[in-house]
Amino acid sequence: MDAGVGLRAKPGAWAGLGNPHRPSAARVPARFAAERPARPLVLGSDCRSHGARLKVSCSRKPAGIEKVYYSADEALILKQKAEDVIPYLNDRCVYLVGMMGSGKTTVGKILAEVLGYSFFDSDKMVEKAVGISSVAEIFQLHSEAFFRDNESEVLRDLSSMHRLVVATGGGAVIRPINWSYMKKGLTIWLDVPLDALARRIAAVGTASRPLLHQESGDPYAKAYAKLTSLFEQRMDSYANADARVSLEHIAVKQGHNDVTILTPSAIAIEALLKMESFLTDKAMVIN
Repeated sequence: MDAGVGLRAKPGAWAGLGNPHRPSAARVPARFAAERPARPLVLGSDCRSHGARLKVSCSRKPAGIEKVYYSADEALILKQKAEDVIPYLNDRCVYLVGMMGSGKTTVGKILAEVLGYSFFDSDKMVEKAVGISSVAEIFQLHSEAFFRDNESEVLRDLSSMHRLVVATGGGAVIRPINWSYMKKGLTIWLDVPLDALARRIAAVGTASRPLLHQESGDPYAKAYAKLTSLFEQRMDSYANADARVSLEHIAVKQGHNDVTILTPSAIAIEALLKMESFLTDKAMVIN
């Protein structure tokens, strides 16, 4: 489950995390190593949704979306880039993958807002499906395998629908069957430096993160060590995503190397740029 980033998109959304760096062990997969320059900014969508086993309300006002506030400049860019992407999406779902605490829920809500999509958090849907209020409690009362089985069922049901932005759990990528569901849509990897993730998680606590909450000790050191281990296990799986959004790359484009001052809307803008690049390149290959 993702720790929330403030939806009021202002500097300091990652405040207090310190200067991030990526550990040498956490290598970026080769296919994502070279970042291409963003395309020039150049909008519109009808809101249709096709329901399956999951009951979704998607009228003109997308379901599950809280009001999101941006600066005027960010709002304009988000609007422009959403208009560029929508014609290529063809109502396909968008799945956000990435490590725990990478901001998938917050960024997903922004993307859903500007695309006119509905938003779902797969962790929340598992909690509702099994009638237990938290992922940590599901792990404790049952097991990780029980959670993963239900997670796969949720992703299967979501994959039969359209016009959704889905924030997945950090470990959803480890099961190949989940990729068969998510690949029916567009998959976006939010890649956040592990140091920043560890500081953020340590600041809010690990109680809601069952894979980090076993040992005692310094919260940052414990989180950093476990995140590094998990990333090494999952790195190749994250590389299956159609596009990678690197917070380090966004910071460099803004003229600094500090991801702690990036706003959620800036990350969403980069996600739209990556979506556009992938979709237009794919369209050119098909044509």
